[in-house]
Amino acid sequence: MRPPIASIVVLLLVVAALTVIGLEGIPTGGTPQAVLNGEQQIAADTALSLRTAIDAEAGRVRRTADAYAATSTSSPTTALKALSSAKKGVLGRALLDAYTGKLLATDGRAVPLAGVDVARTVSGHREIPPRLVMSGGTRQLLYFAKVTLSAQQDEPDQDQYEAPSRPGRQWLLVVCEPLPALTAYGDGRTAEVLDASGKSLATAVRGTASPAAARSGLPAAAARAAHRSGSDTDASGSLLGAATGSRRTVAGWAQVASATGPGETDDLGLLVLTYRAASTTTTAADYSGFALEAAGALAVVALLLGSTLYFSLQQPLLRLYLSAGRLARGATGDGPAAPAEWSRPVPVPGLGEMARIGRALDSLRGQLLGESGPREFPARRGPGYRALAVTGMVLVACWSVPMIFVLNRADAATAVPAPVLADQQARTEIATNRIRQSLDRSYTDLSETAASLPGRSRDAQTEVLRKSLADHKQYRSLYLLDRSGGITLRVGGTPLRTLVHVPDGGGITTVNASGPIPAIAAYAQVRAGKGKAPAAGVVLFGEVDVKALNSILPRPKLGSVWVTDRNDKVLAASVGYRAFQSLPESGLTRLARATQGAPGTTGTATSAVHSTSSGPSVDAAAPLAQNGPTARLGWHVVTAEPAAALQIPAVQAEQRTMLAGILGLAVGAAGLGWLHVVVVRPLRAVAVLAERLAGGDRRTVLHPVNHDEIGSVTRSLELVRQVLAERDRTARSGQAAGPSQPLRENTLQR
Repeated sequence: MRPPIASIVVLLLVVAALTVIGLEGIPTGGTPQAVLNGEQQIAADTALSLRTAIDAEAGRVRRTADAYAATSTSSPTTALKALSSAKKGVLGRALLDAYTGKLLATDGRAVPLAGVDVARTVSGHREIPPRLVMSGGTRQLLYFAKVTLSAQQDEPDQDQYEAPSRPGRQWLLVVCEPLPALTAYGDGRTAEVLDASGKSLATAVRGTASPAAARSGLPAAAARAAHRSGSDTDASGSLLGAATGSRRTVAGWAQVASATGPGETDDLGLLVLTYRAASTTTTAADYSGFALEAAGALAVVALLLGSTLYFSLQQPLLRLYLSAGRLARGATGDGPAAPAEWSRPVPVPGLGEMARIGRALDSLRGQLLGESGPREFPARRGPGYRALAVTGMVLVACWSVPMIFVLNRADAATAVPAPVLADQQARTEIATNRIRQSLDRSYTDLSETAASLPGRSRDAQTEVLRKSLADHKQYRSLYLLDRSGGITLRVGGTPLRTLVHVPDGGGITTVNASGPIPAIAAYAQVRAGKGKAPAAGVVLFGEVDVKALNSILPRPKLGSVWVTDRNDKVLAASVGYRAFQSLPESGLTRLARATQGAPGTTGTATSAVHSTSSGPSVDAAAPLAQNGPTARLGWHVVTAEPAAALQIPAVQAEQRTMLAGILGLAVGAAGLGWLHVVVVRPLRAVAVLAERLAGGDRRTVLHPVNHDEIGSVTRSLELVRQVLAERDRTARSGQAAGPSQPLRENTLQR
């Protein structure tokens, strides 16, 4: 019985030590870790948006080159004009011979081609990634695409600009563009794009920029940290800048690289740095003092419980074990020493089952001496050791339950620092922008496809739609509608469309209002050009695969993300959901509605801390778009991150306090349960058997169950039972009464 008692004391003392270690490790001053983590995630989200923009533009340039129907008579000038798009921001284009590197045609500004080895660039089967170059003192991006022409014969009137004829003639299209526009999210935040050396390439500021001294050294520090992480990862981190009064600059950095393998931006060496001034905080609660008090209280409980069990259970059981062994030795011994073993009374403990066993043993001692006969014991019992175990559990619960439910409870109104709430709102805006860009690209791609349909045969139009479906993975189905709303041409999966209408213009819409899967679609008018045959329909629809939309919603430490329509019904989410269901919390619905501005405006982002059944939740909402094809939809993006997932001091204190209480309760229940199983329950069984034996039951054989103190008492009682049974048989057979012959050594061994 020593192991359970020792284990209870030792484990409770371990819980007390863990309580001190856990609560003393919570910072109560300076910049909370949650603020640093939030800035790191904002930098990572901004880097992801920049990478996505570069990847999308590189893909657009390649699709433009692939879609160009080159012929054997195509001239470079004509081809470059056909490959040019109306996209704004293009600085210049060039068409090069892929074999010689000769410049064949240019458009716009001169493309900086110094250092571009055309032959090596074109070699290989993989796509050519963008390249960062210097031109006019600024960094620019070069996008590449291969243009393959069919074999042709040399013609006598071939002009000087044409490349020499050869089988499989190939050109290289080079498009020069500035870095994608950078956006800073959150008031007072500055976002910068850095190169591998830490030099700033682009800057965006929202609100009042931090002083130049506040960012001193941050770009260089971020570049060094990124260099240590390697150039082909999406590593990120946080930094602390200079302090000004009660405010300190908090920075985050992230590499513009792919996390899922080789990507377009891995070799660019770009780095995003975001920073802003945040207030340093000092938590009023003294978690160190509380930890010492709580640990001291648990240590007192452990020692009190251990000493109580030692003096009221362990010591009496050892004395009972010795007394039972003494009676057994007297029953199995030879000579005059046997009555001497029975002459001393059995000490009777004053509590529970051992008191019952002690009284039964003393009665059996008198019966062995012939001084008394069987004794009846009262049926009603007083409190036993089960009550002692329950009392011990209550004592542990008096410490654990307040730790779990009462002490260090985080207040939803004050627990979350204002910078953390602002970061959640900024990250929600970034997520909203990423979703809007994805839907805008879907509309742009669909518009390009719709513009290429007129003038083609039905089979050719079908092939165009199939190629577009293969090139744009976000679509699950493409189809043409006539003026009555009927589908005249379709490729891909079965449309989910249930709303039959023929809209004007183009944009993004939903084409069903019920069902298991929300159907979001881009649509564009198909207008026949002058002198061209009309297409098979008047409106081209592209249903967006909601799985593709769901896949871009999750982000680390952003929590659950939902896209809702103007009626606050869920269209997409980063977690499991039911189509067109309401948001899971009424507070989230109110938050989404709070983003709505005055009539005719798109509204603004907002955030709040809500109390939930699992604790405070940091929530934010933002309108999906302020311009573009999604502006008039009235959709929202809503995010919710449990404060327990963030490193907020007040929430950390609550979590660790609750954990300490749970551990204390678990240790107490396990230890006292173990004590009940191996000590209390066997004691109750032995007490019943001992009273039956003292009451005259000589037939029930007592079998020891365990090889411990209680098992030894049981074996001693069995030996006494055998002696008394033999004496009773002798008395019934008429033999002379007297001290019984002792059992032999083989009986004791058995």
